[in-house]
This record gives sequence, structure tokens and C-alpha cells, in this order.
Amino acid sequence: MKTLTALLLTATLSLSYPALAGTKVYIPMGGANEVIIIDAEKDKIIGSIKDVAGSHGLSGNSKGTYLIAGSINEDNDGTETLQKPQGMAQDEHDAHHVSGVAAAVAKTGSVSYLTLIRTEDNTVERRISVPGSVHHTLITPDDRYAVATHQGEGAVSIVDLKTFEVKTVSTGPVPNYIIASPDGNYVYVSNAGNNTISVLDTKSWIVRSNIEVGETPEHLVISADGKSLYVNNVGDGTVSIVSVPNGTVENTLVVGGNIHGIDLSQDENTLFIAAREENKVVSINLRTGQLRSQMLSPAPYHLATINGLGKLYISSAEDNKIWVVDQKTLKIITEIPVSDRAHQMVVVQN
Repeated sequence: MKTLTALLLTATLSLSYPALAGTKVYIPMGGANEVIIIDAEKDKIIGSIKDVAGSHGLSGNSKGTYLIAGSINEDNDGTETLQKPQGMAQDEHDAHHVSGVAAAVAKTGSVSYLTLIRTEDNTVERRISVPGSVHHTLITPDDRYAVATHQGEGAVSIVDLKTFEVKTVSTGPVPNYIIASPDGNYVYVSNAGNNTISVLDTKSWIVRSNIEVGETPEHLVISADGKSLYVNNVGDGTVSIVSVPNGTVENTLVVGGNIHGIDLSQDENTLFIAAREENKVVSINLRTGQLRSQMLSPAPYHLATINGLGKLYISSAEDNKIWVVDQKTLKIITEIPVSDRAHQMVVVQN
């Protein structure tokens, strides 16, 4: 287990339009270096948070008041120049910057950054240096920790959001996605490189067990009672349904082809899957096993259910757009043009 030092950075960022009440969806835009904000009732972009470099992973706290964005970009020598926060002495800024980045570079050869964003006024409060490129992120249900996967490091970083101390814990080769149990006692990490899910105890941050699933597991979703974990297996086009109490796969759903995003309906009776290779969105009734699909091209990618509105938001891996899809019919309601490829979505309901 390694320990790093957090890097503090405060900067006011631009918001394109005034914030609105209701359901908002925050979406990282990768190469466009921004997080966009969509009013999910109107399916319109209402704002954007700029200067969030290479954002791929994004997660929110339980109240929707903070976001953690992870940068997929790497700084190979740790010498990136970052703005000194207003009111901070230069020597204090240098101490934060040099120690955190130097520690990461010494151990991994490169660093990237987690960006802590306050949604009340869409400002960045901190940037935190972590070892290696960040893929996906998570904030634990108690809002105490942020977790990020590092595919190239075979590890996750855990950030204490009170002290901003960073630890890294090895999980398995090519860790991809992370999700927490509803009670916050465990975090599950998909290891795409060895077909396992690592189970981390959030009190000790020790890997307690590894669960064998399908080929190349990536995205995850968990039931509200924490008993069922759904795992998309990119390599064999299946979804593993893991019995969390037993730590074993209790059922396997066959979708076909390279699949990507998954999510549950609000009543948890339906699982939605973005079937990227076969260019369609798939729904599976978890009670009857009935599978329905609708063509969606090209390359459906990240997917999120919008509770209360009966919609799915699905991005394309090839086009700069988000499809708005009706959950019942799977038909396209509208399309939202965006600035780049859209990645891990966060739905905030006020």
C-alpha cells in the first residue's frame, strides 16, 4: 500500500447557463476537457464545467453536491504547472505539488489527476495527484472516500476526502470499473485482465476475496439491497449475475458481441445493456428472462437510467452524441449533440 499527498487547487470555472432545479446529468467529455450538464427533463445542455482535462471517469456524492472527475491523461514527468490557489503561499503550494507528484512519479513513472468539483457553483476545489491514468471513479456512500481505477497500474487509488491523503491498493490486472455496496462496507472492482471481481473492505482497504466471472469484466451495477451484482463481460458478450452473499455467479445472461454500459431500471426488474459491437440497446426482464433489443448505431457506449423520467441516456463510442431512449419501447426520443465522446454519467435528482 502506497501513500501520496493531495494537491490543492482552487479555481472558478465557467458555467454556460444558470443552474436549474430538477434532474441533471453530468457527463465527462474526454478530449473536449469539460464536463457538460444536461437538464434531463428537457434533454438540453444547460451548462459546462471547463478545464477538466481528459475526463473519463465521473462520480457524485450522495447529495449530489460534489463530483470527482478522473483524468485519463498522464503527466509522464510530473512537472505539469498548476495554478496556485488564491491566498495560498507559494512555498505551501510547492510543498503540496512536489511531494504528491514526485512520490507518484518515483513509484509509477507517471501521474494523472482527480478533480473535486462543487456543483452548487460549478467550481473546482481541489486537484489530487494519483499514480497513472484514471479510468473510472467512485465516491463511497458515506461520502468519505473517492476511489479511482488505474488500468495500467493494476491498482485503485483511495482518497480520504477529509484529509486528502491518497493510498493505492493492488487489485488485479487492468482494473476497470468500481461500485460500492449500498451500506458502504465493500467496494467491488472489475479486473478485466484476469476475469475477476475484487472485493475490498472499506474499513481496512484490504482485498478480502476475488470472484471469478466471465471474460473481460468491465462495467458494474448493484441492486439496492446489495445482494446481486451485475457484471458486463466484454470478452464473451455476457452478463454475470453474482450472488454477493455467496460470492459466486448464480446466473449468466447471454447478450452477444462486445458490450459496454449497463444499468438497472428503477424497480430493478429490467437490466439495460449497450451492445456496442452489435449496434443495439438491449433490455432483459430479470424475472422472465425475456430479451428485447432495438438498433442503435453507431457503437452504443456508456449508459445511464434516468429514474422518474422513464429514459435512458446512451452515448456513442464513435459519434459525438447522446441518444435519449424510452425505457419501455427502446425507441429513440431525441439525440443530444455533444462536444466529444461521452463517458461515465452521473445523475443528480434535486
